Amino acid sequence: MATTATGVLPPSFPSLKTKDDHSGLGSVKSLDFVRLSDLKRMKSRRTKISVIRNSSSSGQDIVDLQQSSQGSPLLVPRQRYCESLHNTVRRKTRTVMVGNVALGSEHPIRIQTMTTTDTKDVSGTVQQVMKIADKGADLVRITVQGKKEADACFEIKNSLVQKNYNIPLVADIHFAPSIALRVAECFDKIRVNPGNFADRRAQFEKLIYTEEDYQKELEHIEQVFTPLVEKCKKYGRALRIGTNHGSLSDRIMSYYGDSPRGMVESAFEFARICRKLDFHNFVFSMKASNPVVMVQAYRLLVSEMYAQGWDYPLHLGVTEAGEGEDGRMKSAIGIGTLLQDGLGDTIRVSLTEPPEEEIDPCRRLANLGMEASKLQSGVEPFEEKHRHYFDFQRRSGQLPVQKEGEEVDYRGALHRDGSVLMSVSLDQLKVPEKLYKSLAAKLVVGMPFKDLATVDSILLRQLPPIDDHNARLALKRLIDISMGVITPLSEQLVKPLPNAMVLVNLKQLSIGAHKLLPPGTRFVVSVRGDEPFEELEILKGVDPVMLLHDLPHVEDKVSRVHAARRLFEYLADNSLNFPVIHHIQFENGINRDDLVIGAGANAGALLVDGLGDGLLLEAPGKDFDFLRDTSFNLLQGCRMRNTKTEYVSCPSCGRTLFDLQEISAEIREKTSHLPGVSIAIMGCIVNGPGEMADADFGYVGGVPGKIDLYVGKTVVKRGIAMEHATNALIELIKENGRWVDPPTED
Repeated sequence: MATTATGVLPPSFPSLKTKDDHSGLGSVKSLDFVRLSDLKRMKSRRTKISVIRNSSSSGQDIVDLQQSSQGSPLLVPRQRYCESLHNTVRRKTRTVMVGNVALGSEHPIRIQTMTTTDTKDVSGTVQQVMKIADKGADLVRITVQGKKEADACFEIKNSLVQKNYNIPLVADIHFAPSIALRVAECFDKIRVNPGNFADRRAQFEKLIYTEEDYQKELEHIEQVFTPLVEKCKKYGRALRIGTNHGSLSDRIMSYYGDSPRGMVESAFEFARICRKLDFHNFVFSMKASNPVVMVQAYRLLVSEMYAQGWDYPLHLGVTEAGEGEDGRMKSAIGIGTLLQDGLGDTIRVSLTEPPEEEIDPCRRLANLGMEASKLQSGVEPFEEKHRHYFDFQRRSGQLPVQKEGEEVDYRGALHRDGSVLMSVSLDQLKVPEKLYKSLAAKLVVGMPFKDLATVDSILLRQLPPIDDHNARLALKRLIDISMGVITPLSEQLVKPLPNAMVLVNLKQLSIGAHKLLPPGTRFVVSVRGDEPFEELEILKGVDPVMLLHDLPHVEDKVSRVHAARRLFEYLADNSLNFPVIHHIQFENGINRDDLVIGAGANAGALLVDGLGDGLLLEAPGKDFDFLRDTSFNLLQGCRMRNTKTEYVSCPSCGRTLFDLQEISAEIREKTSHLPGVSIAIMGCIVNGPGEMADADFGYVGGVPGKIDLYVGKTVVKRGIAMEHATNALIELIKENGRWVDPPTED
């Protein structure tokens, strides 16, 4: 469909900017869409539109547009956010020097962390930096709150140099332009937060700004920020313009809301000042505790940089990720997703653990990104029309429906919020009650029942012999509670299990092998995603319960993420709404962290785009409970199925007012049984309560030894003595009707 629209172009259409347009993103009066009053409902969500500029230019641009949502009369530009949509190609970025370390696409992905010591403790900070450097970090960030900390930075730098440690040091600055100027004389890089460097702390008030008011604040930012930029030029320092989702200014939020768009504009205001002063030794970051928001913000940032012709490197990170496998999973989802698209030049995995413990998962993620871009792994080029890059819209597969005459209820084989499937062995069937517990079923007099976090379906690669009545009874009891039991076609033909779902591949379908089974048999189809589309055509003639997207791990040059995107594109083009389960088979002996990171980076990269209905993770020799918990953690990290308390926990730094690791463990022990409840545990409130944007309740260091408690972004109790604060938090949860007593063992 071709449509011609004549009129003034919204300045925020990046695809339509002229080369000499340096205005960046448009203001609130600019719209990110075009309304076509005579637009008819389209089957395709894309169109080409010929736009005639309302200017002296005689030319016109042909822009690729798409509907903002299905059936909407609003068209938005289809923006580019990475080098390639069908394989991993590292985005070309300029080299930024941080001391003696080069950042950018011509260099390895750099890894970094942040100290947790009091910066005034020079000896303790030096020792921690040395330990971090010995672990292999490329950069170390240190918090610098005030003049005493800034003075200590000179001693820290000199002491490290005397000990032959030349690792670049980065100053973390909030609210203190004068301190940034001071520390720029000795540290190699300055991180500024656009939300609080020149703006006041956000009050989360809906303020109304006139155009004149807004311009005055921009002039104020330029006045405050310019001296730091000039000093960085003079001393050869680098800058990171590091936006946090939780600490946007009231001014930005009044125009753009608490959104990825606001995050990008906040950073661009500072970047334009750098460019005006001909300073280009800087990088961007767009951090959020929610991996979905984080991914959207980075994509939007890169899309705008492509439109402007900018090539600044990216620092990737999920802030307040938490601890243990939860923290690693959130980071893998956010950072891994972007690395799969070739984005990212330096990364930090923020964990509520000692900083040196961040280095290993950080390195594993960096290696994953470097390997993918080195191989340029992907699939054959295909046209992508349906995936949403900048907003989350879940593709929900059609859940199983009950058919007339069926003896069992198949509707529980998948869960509406995301399904977890597990591979079960014949050995596990020998002890049914232990198996039921491993599947997280609730036991009542030895009989299984589904609970909140019970596995939805199991894959049984081998069926028990026909005469193994105990094993078959155990399977019958699982089927009776609407748990799906999947078994290969070859097994079902030889040792049929009543009401099992039969796993077939495309070849078996094409030769009609499935027709050997009784009519009405339920099927699950395994696909790779990179097959010729002609081979996928057979899916139009079958009605599977689900598809398993299964690509062997040995095929390095074929990207699981891109193959799955291609599969989803085919399904959407042909109006096939089958549920798709991401089936990942890891190699024998895989490291636990590699498994968590691999699952997060591969399946998470799809789920954050709303592509997929669940997971089946297999790893020979790995603990069954670990695989199950990892699957549920991944779904929760992608904001799908919520089966336990969600924690937003900062990684600690020199500003922290209590022992974060100890308090975090104490709070988790007492509150981990509250699915649907999110709790922020913050060492200080430097970034404002917005840093807890996703949390229902907040436990925040106010002053040494005292805790403030929040409901949402509002402080409700101040100055609680630390020894009473955890119990006070529990009482607050109860007062708000969100508490349930912990379950007791039957």
